[in-house]
Amino acid sequence: MEVIGKVKLIGDVQTFGSAGFRKRELVVTTDEQYPQMIMIEFLQDKVDLLNNYKVGQDVKVSINLRGREWINPQGEAKYFNSITGWRIESLSQSASNAQNLPPVDQFQPATNFTEEEPDDLPF
Repeated sequence: MEVIGKVKLIGDVQTFGSAGFRKRELVVTTDEQYPQMIMIEFLQDKVDLLNNYKVGQDVKVSINLRGREWINPQGEAKYFNSITGWRIESLSQSASNAQNLPPVDQFQPATNFTEEEPDDLPF
């Protein structure tokens, strides 16, 4: 699954326990009629994927939905969901690459083209 939107917040790396479990949170605001602010967790070695991103950047985040059950001390079942990110891509790069191309009318026509050349196109 994927979430597409604009980076609203990139949290600091959090470390838990003696084993050094690491977590970092990213909030992405979707671009829809009713924008949603989706909090996505990046875990362990994936926290470093966020190092090159900044607030305001358009991104596409690949995610996994996770669900788990917890039985409280009274014996009641509670259910929790989490959204875990495993890849992030900037959508701004492809737009900026297209902006670096000159307008079509600035391209020069081919000068070494002759009508005698064989036309091997199938159409």
